[in-house]
Amino acid sequence: MKQGKLITTGVIVFIVLIIVLIFSNATFLTIDAGERGVLFERFGGGLNKEEVYTPGFHVIAPWNTMYVYNVREQTLEDSMDVLSSNGLNIKIDVTVRVNPTYEKIGFLTEKFGRDKVYIDLLVRPEVRSSVRKIIGRYQPEELYSTKRDEVQQLIQKDLEQTLIKNYVDLRALLIRNIQLPEKVRTAIEEKIQAEQSNLRYDYVLQQARKEAEGRIIEAEAKAKANQILSASLSENILKDKGIEATLQLANSPNSKIIIVGSGKDGLPLILGGN
Repeated sequence: MKQGKLITTGVIVFIVLIIVLIFSNATFLTIDAGERGVLFERFGGGLNKEEVYTPGFHVIAPWNTMYVYNVREQTLEDSMDVLSSNGLNIKIDVTVRVNPTYEKIGFLTEKFGRDKVYIDLLVRPEVRSSVRKIIGRYQPEELYSTKRDEVQQLIQKDLEQTLIKNYVDLRALLIRNIQLPEKVRTAIEEKIQAEQSNLRYDYVLQQARKEAEGRIIEAEAKAKANQILSASLSENILKDKGIEATLQLANSPNSKIIIVGSGKDGLPLILGGN
């Protein structure tokens, strides 16, 4: 009995010692906000890509290693020389904002290494590739004026599709500047200015035509009204109107002066006073 108790006590003490040894050598770490962790299990399956450790306090066995990854949004600014569709050399400045796909940190770590290495190994080359591919479809004057927003959207869409396959989220892409050779830029500006002048001239001509058409319509309306009025004023109607006006004057209470018209059809005109 005593021997069995001693064996049991020894086993318990051994287990306790092992636990104390483990925890005394265990790694205690805190993952901060804006970070994620993936565990490398030395005696397990290696890098555990499926489990992502979120911000907070964690305890890991001393033989394992926690890789802590900064998942905050990163900004990359780059300048490059690209060729337009007609072979003209163009300098472009771009800015991209990216961050790792949170739940895929393990896959990103396995493929590109720890922390911000993916910026130089993945993001920068892909940005340049997408910019060159899309810019090569356009003429310099399109890039300088009408198509700039369209180009920016196409580059962003193309880059986004590539990065998401490599566990990186593209937040935004901005073309900061497109710099053409001085002679080309001057020629484009002169062409745009000439086009604007032509548009202004066309507008002035259009307004002048509208005003002229308005005057013609007004004159035609007046002429037609005069024709209708002349046709309606016959001799009998004029006599009738004259008689009616004379009767109204005669019936007024004021004193009058009557002037008789000349000729057989002359109508009397009554001029009044007090």
